[in-house]
Amino acid sequence: MLEASNNSELPVIPGKRYFTIGEVSELCGVKPHVLRYWEQEFDQLEPVKRRGNRRYYQRHDVLLIRQIRGLLYEQGFTIGGARQQLKGEKKQENSSDNRQKISSLMSDLEDLLKTLKS
Repeated sequence: MLEASNNSELPVIPGKRYFTIGEVSELCGVKPHVLRYWEQEFDQLEPVKRRGNRRYYQRHDVLLIRQIRGLLYEQGFTIGGARQQLKGEKKQENSSDNRQKISSLMSDLEDLLKTLKS
């Protein structure tokens, strides 16, 4: 089992669509029981479950797990603190997206106003 001290030492994520819990464990340096626990604690972490309740993680799940690992093991956050940090980042992304949409909408409205005036 790989127990890397930080995310930069973790192996490269292969170009696969789905990963088993064992593969994710190796890719993220976290034991499978910890991954199952984190699924309960972090709403964003939802692997696909198929036959026999087997978990299949996608690339975005692996990246999220590495992010959670970094917050907990490297930056010293508690589970609650890491959860808040992830929610805060999501809000910032949404805020940035909203600003871009508003800017685009304003530009479209200005173009429409110019067309109506001419």
